[in-house]
Amino acid sequence: MDRRVKKNKQTSILSYWTLRYVAILCVGFGIIVVSSLYLIRETATDNRLKAAGLLGQEIADRVAAGDGRPVIPPHMDKLLGSRLEYFNVDGEVCILITDRDGKLLYSMPYTSQQAMLERMTADLKHSKNPKEKAVTTPVVAGEGAIGQVTLLMSKNSLAASSYELELLLVMLGTLILSGWLTLYLLSRKLSLPIRKVAEGARLIRAGQYDVDLNVETREREIHELVDSFKEMAGRLKQLEEWRALSLGGVTHELKTPVTSIKGLLMAVRDGVVTQEEAQEFVDIAVQETGRLERMVSDLLDYNALSAGSVEVVSATVELRALVSEIVYQWELTNRQPDAEVSLELPGDAVHAVGDALRIQQIVVNLLNNARQAASSERPQTIRIRVAEAGHRAMVEVADNGIGIDPQEAPHIFERFYRGEKKRLRTRGLGLGLTYSCLLARAQGGELSLLSSSPDGSVFVLNLPLSSERN
Repeated sequence: MDRRVKKNKQTSILSYWTLRYVAILCVGFGIIVVSSLYLIRETATDNRLKAAGLLGQEIADRVAAGDGRPVIPPHMDKLLGSRLEYFNVDGEVCILITDRDGKLLYSMPYTSQQAMLERMTADLKHSKNPKEKAVTTPVVAGEGAIGQVTLLMSKNSLAASSYELELLLVMLGTLILSGWLTLYLLSRKLSLPIRKVAEGARLIRAGQYDVDLNVETREREIHELVDSFKEMAGRLKQLEEWRALSLGGVTHELKTPVTSIKGLLMAVRDGVVTQEEAQEFVDIAVQETGRLERMVSDLLDYNALSAGSVEVVSATVELRALVSEIVYQWELTNRQPDAEVSLELPGDAVHAVGDALRIQQIVVNLLNNARQAASSERPQTIRIRVAEAGHRAMVEVADNGIGIDPQEAPHIFERFYRGEKKRLRTRGLGLGLTYSCLLARAQGGELSLLSSSPDGSVFVLNLPLSSERN
């Protein structure tokens, strides 16, 4: 239970990225702070040691004397106070002046000889306290040293640099705040259109397809996302309308022959018609039954292929012989007195990869459609051509029928779609071209409308060429 709750726990883009970005900033700048503090302390220590050395040298110059012994000038305390302020020596500092024998001559603040010996090493060069640093400067007079000036300073005071530290913290705080604010505004700008798209998706899921996102953005990717979503919403709305219309159309198309058959048979049964008229009614009922059977067959074939239960064999097929046989068989039962069917075949064999049975279904469906599209103003002509185009085998079916309206052409391969002209001329479910297109794709090919005009239409079936050549 706890694992499921944890898995489903979600957060917004704004919170997710800003929190992580702040964490990354803090870690990164934390490393910078540690490194900067180390460099600042080292630099401050070095500068203060140099300043202490200069101060020690100035004191040594002032106490030098010619009689071989350092002489402490009057008002030494006042003088040292001004020099300490000038050299910016902060913190606790102890100044010791000794002669060449190590005798303490002056100290600031006051320190006894014994305290000095306990505080310093025997050579008076270093402090015994590890927290202190001794800066020594010899007092030179003539050709030798007559004494020594020693400055004892706390190592913490040497490294202390409050001004630089404050400046560093202000700079880092400003950078962190600026970075966080930048990402916050960016995430907010990005999350707003995404939230609107998500809200639109929820509305579509609830069945509301009139979605107005009203998102204006200059970012190309977000603009493309919003535009694509709007197109998808419009497409879904159109498909839903088509679905409702198609369902009504399918119901009507299936109900019409059933009603007709029922009425015809009841008329024969009740004796409303007799003898030759009754036989005619029975013949009409048989025709309607055949039409109903074809509709149901189309619906079952489409559902079977959509569910993946239709087997498509991949084999080498010689298209010239196959198409010739298909056209011959079709003409036996569909030949019209005023119709001309021509077959154009290449001189060499055309080997394609596909399923002969499925190719026959596609070509027969194209021939049936061509026959149904016949124009009453001119004799019908159907032309079937087999050829090679690049690395593809091609079967072209052209007619001189009434053509397809340009507005309807993009939708003719959609399920249950039937153009206005075809709906008025023939009854059907609008699954023939959809089923044929799916069969073509299942064989690695493609069925497409090459051209259409009031003078006729041209459909092309493309299939992969086989490596076998005669």
